[in-house]
Amino acid sequence: MEPAARAAAAILAGRAVLGIELGSTRIKACLIGDDPAVPIASGGHDWENVFVDRLFTYALEDVWAGIQAAYADLVADVRRRYDVQPTTFGAIGVSAMMHGYLAFDDSGDLLVPFRTWRNTSTGRAAAQLSELFGVNIPLRWSVAHLRQAMLDEEPHVGDVAFLTTLAGYVHWKLTGRKVLGVGDASGMFPIDPTTRDYDDELLARFDASASNPSVPPLRSLLPGVLTAGAAAGELTAEGATLLDPSGTLLPGVPLCPPEGDAGTGMVANNAVSPRTGNVSAGTSIFAMVVLERALEHPHRELDVVTTPAGDPVAMVHCNNGASELAEWAGLFGRFAAAAGTPLDPDRVFEVLLREALSGDPDAGGLLAYNYLAGEPITATDEGRPLVVRTPDSRLSLGNLMRAQLYGVFGTLSLGMRALVDEKVELERMHAHGGVFRTAGVAQRFLAAALDAPIAVADTAAEGGAWGIAALAAYARRVAASESDSAQLSLARFLDETVFRDASVQVVAPDPVDVVGFAAYLDRYRDGLAVERAAIDAL
Repeated sequence: MEPAARAAAAILAGRAVLGIELGSTRIKACLIGDDPAVPIASGGHDWENVFVDRLFTYALEDVWAGIQAAYADLVADVRRRYDVQPTTFGAIGVSAMMHGYLAFDDSGDLLVPFRTWRNTSTGRAAAQLSELFGVNIPLRWSVAHLRQAMLDEEPHVGDVAFLTTLAGYVHWKLTGRKVLGVGDASGMFPIDPTTRDYDDELLARFDASASNPSVPPLRSLLPGVLTAGAAAGELTAEGATLLDPSGTLLPGVPLCPPEGDAGTGMVANNAVSPRTGNVSAGTSIFAMVVLERALEHPHRELDVVTTPAGDPVAMVHCNNGASELAEWAGLFGRFAAAAGTPLDPDRVFEVLLREALSGDPDAGGLLAYNYLAGEPITATDEGRPLVVRTPDSRLSLGNLMRAQLYGVFGTLSLGMRALVDEKVELERMHAHGGVFRTAGVAQRFLAAALDAPIAVADTAAEGGAWGIAALAAYARRVAASESDSAQLSLARFLDETVFRDASVQVVAPDPVDVVGFAAYLDRYRDGLAVERAAIDAL
């Protein structure tokens, strides 16, 4: 049977698996068939956060409008490709940006606008909790947002009955269940690696130190925690209507635990086993390294989170990724159109990234900061995108674009130094995200930034929507085999089923690029004083 016929048969039989991921700038839907390694249809919808009252947020109405648009786009893609209409699926998975603050009262009403991971207004709370717990609590974690609201004596705090993440919220509305995958939960509150649930001792410390007696025990406010492979509920009639207002989609589809974008990125890169890691580049950029042992010391640059199976992970998270690069691409795209030679946005990116290869190894003395938001690793509370150069620098398109790409990886490289200090060893480092679609450019520069080989799979641009679809397929496989995730581990499922025949391109660091990036990073570190001055002045 031809691939298209096999895909159509899987869709008509209700075996196809749907993954939906809500990223910072795009909501994606991905459909996989009987072979979870191969996406058979996709859909998407562009969206963007807004900055209101000095906080980054998304309206919940936009969440559902975006999900419905992405789902409708996927259904249209199915019709174009296979001339069939999906009415049910073998499983569904939901993923989204981790962290942040979604607080609801006991009637299920949102108490304050969604505060995303991008906000850096929780400094006092994060510092207090890091000292109280003895582990690093980053600014973006949900518990930091809650504690900051308590410290600020915000009126809504006494009415909080449920806290969750964006993925947890969507899953709740689709199934009625208030649960999270352990990877996403690990960005709300620290996880005990033994129980793979919230750390009871740290919960007790939080409750004992809480200054607001009207707030109930923290565990009662948090979603339940599930590991990969667990059953996480079924699509209700109300949930089916939320996904598909046309009424074509039927209820009853099983869902896997909702996960965060970090966890789905690990799955999309087959980086869930110890000594593996991955870099995900989007609006933010972060590196995940699965640990063999606990870190010896807390580090401000490192979060300790988990894989979707609950194994500990060191995470270097940078608030600012490829968004500023996209702004420059938009500028040059408009120039091309104004000059009478319009180019597709993907073609604009390809031209600019390949031009970066002609730049000097150190970007010719240019310096670029991609700080649209604050960056905790470099202790900047807000963002001011900058391009800085000296009079004797070599301004060219190649150097400008190389500086922009180096800037995407600059803060990440600084944060990764903490893992070097901990003597954490890696067997492989994978990368995924749209910036890696132009083969051999961003991958090469990331290899120089980390001074390590970087692998990019042929599915790297599929990202988290495919990753959560793979997690849903894993849960379906566990349920069908009447097994459990201990007998069919996530790592084994990925190795033997999803990535068995995967094509992976590995780029080793070029010594000339390594030296050039090191020189750039020295300037980058020194130039942070300019970034901070811009924040103070503008």
